[in-house]
Amino acid sequence: MTTDESLGNGPDLAAGIPATELGEGTMLEGHVGGDAVVVARYHGTVYAVGAKCTHYGGPLAEGILVDGTIRCPWHHAAFDLQTGAVRRPPALDPIPCWKVREENGRIVVAGRKDPAPPRATPSVSVPATPESIVILGGGAAGLYAAETLRREGYDRAITMIEAGPDAPYDRPNLSKDYLAGTASEEWIPLRAPGWYAENEVELLLNSEVTAIDPAARTVQLEDGTARPFGALLIATGAEPVRLDPDVARGKVHYLRTLGHSRALIAAAGHARSVVILGASFIGLEVAAALRERNLDVTVVAPDERPLERVFGPELADFIRRLHEDHGVRFRLGRKAAVVEDGRVVLDDGTVLQADLVVAGIGVRPRVALAERAGLTMDRGILVDEYLQTSAPGIYAAGDVARWPDARTGDRIRVEHWVLAQRQAQTAAINMMGGARRERFTAAPFFWSRHYDLSIDYTGHAERWTAVEVNGDLAARDASVTYRNGERADAVATLHRDRVSLASEARMEAAAAAAAAGRK
Repeated sequence: MTTDESLGNGPDLAAGIPATELGEGTMLEGHVGGDAVVVARYHGTVYAVGAKCTHYGGPLAEGILVDGTIRCPWHHAAFDLQTGAVRRPPALDPIPCWKVREENGRIVVAGRKDPAPPRATPSVSVPATPESIVILGGGAAGLYAAETLRREGYDRAITMIEAGPDAPYDRPNLSKDYLAGTASEEWIPLRAPGWYAENEVELLLNSEVTAIDPAARTVQLEDGTARPFGALLIATGAEPVRLDPDVARGKVHYLRTLGHSRALIAAAGHARSVVILGASFIGLEVAAALRERNLDVTVVAPDERPLERVFGPELADFIRRLHEDHGVRFRLGRKAAVVEDGRVVLDDGTVLQADLVVAGIGVRPRVALAERAGLTMDRGILVDEYLQTSAPGIYAAGDVARWPDARTGDRIRVEHWVLAQRQAQTAAINMMGGARRERFTAAPFFWSRHYDLSIDYTGHAERWTAVEVNGDLAARDASVTYRNGERADAVATLHRDRVSLASEARMEAAAAAAAAGRK
C-alpha cells in the first residue's frame, strides 16, 4: 500500500479543520499521520474513529450515525463512536479511536485512545450466571455467540461443538468471490486458529451431537461422552434440499459448506458447460461466479422470474437481464426430469449438455435434535422475544429459530448470515444471566452479490400490497419498497447504501417502540 492510499481522502486532521465544516450529524474523512480517520459530530460531541470497517473495509464516512454508533454502508456493521467497540455484526474487530479537542473554532485530532477493555466480568455471586455455556454449531451464530460472551466479560467455560471438519468460516464468500476465484482461501476463516485457545473457547470439530437432555442439562455426543451445560445455544444452521434420487442419477453438486465450495471449484476446472437447477440466491450467485470463470451457464427453474417471490416482478426482471447480459441462459418454467453424467433432461424433453450440475433448490433447518429433545416447534424452533426456547436455559439462533417479529408480532424464520450473528449476539447476552436482558428487535438484513453489483435487502416481507420503485433499476441506482398498507416491511437497494441503512434504523426504532409498548 502506498503512502497516499494509507492517508485516505480529505484534510490533515492533526493540523485541524474549521469547526464549521462539521455540522451536527455529519462526518468527514481525513487523515492523521498515516491513518485514514473519520471525524463525526453526534449530539454535539465530536468523535474521531478509523475510516474503514473491519469486516470488508467499507468506507465508514459513507455510512450513517445511529444511537451512538457509526454504521458501515456495505454490510451494516456498527461501531461505538466513543470506544470503537463492535456493537453489531458482521464485524468482529473494533476500529481505532483518536482523541479530539475543539478549541478556537477548530477541530484537532490528537493521539490514539487506548483500546476499550471488555465489559466487567459478571459477579460469581449472581446465581443466574451459568457456570458453562455450550454452543451447538460452528457457523455464523456459533462464533458470534462466543465472541459476544467474551466481549461482554463472561469468564467461564465455553464449548463450541461443530459436526463438520472446519472452524467457523465466511460462508457468504463461498458462493461469491471465493467461488469466482477472486478471493484466496486465506480470507475464509473468520478467526485465526489460535483465537480459540487464546480466548478459552473449546472448539470440538467433527463432533456430532446425538441428543439434548433439557432436564439433566447435558448434550450427548456420538462418541458416547456427555457435556453438561448451564446454558445452551442451538445454532445448527441448515442443510441443502437434495434432488430426488430418481432424478439425480448422475453427479450433482450442492453449495453449503467449505467442502462443497472446494469440490465445486475443482470440478469447474475441468468443465465448460454448467447447468444450475434453481434460480435461488445460491443458484444465481453460483451462476455469476462461474461466469467469472468463463464457463457456459444455463439456469433451470420452475419460476416465471428469478427471485420474484422475494423481490417482486420489477427487480426480478432486472436480475434476469443482468445475468443474461453476462451470458447466462435461462430455462424458466421448467424442471429437471433426469440428471445424468454429462447431461440434464428437462421435463419437456429438452436435453442440456452439462459437464457440471449444481442444485440450489433451497435449504431446510437442522432441527432434529430440538424435536427429539421435546422443544416446542413451528417450522423451526419456537423462541420468545429473548430467543429462549420452551426449555429454560436453552436458546436458539440463526436458520433454526422462529421468533416473534417485534414490529408485527408475526412469528418468522429467516435464513440470513448477518441475522444469525445478530441473534447470537442477543442470545449470548441473555444466556449470561443477571439483570441485563435484551429483546431481539434487529431488522433482518442481507446482501446478494451478482458480478459487480450488490443488492442489499433490509426487513422481511413474505407478502405485500404494493411494490414501489424509486430511481432507475437499469441505471443501477434505485430502491424498492415492499409495503403492507402504510407500513414498509422491506427495502431493497442498488447503490443506495444510506437509504438501506436509514430504512434499517427506522424499522428497528419501530420494533423497539412496539416491544416497549408490550412490556
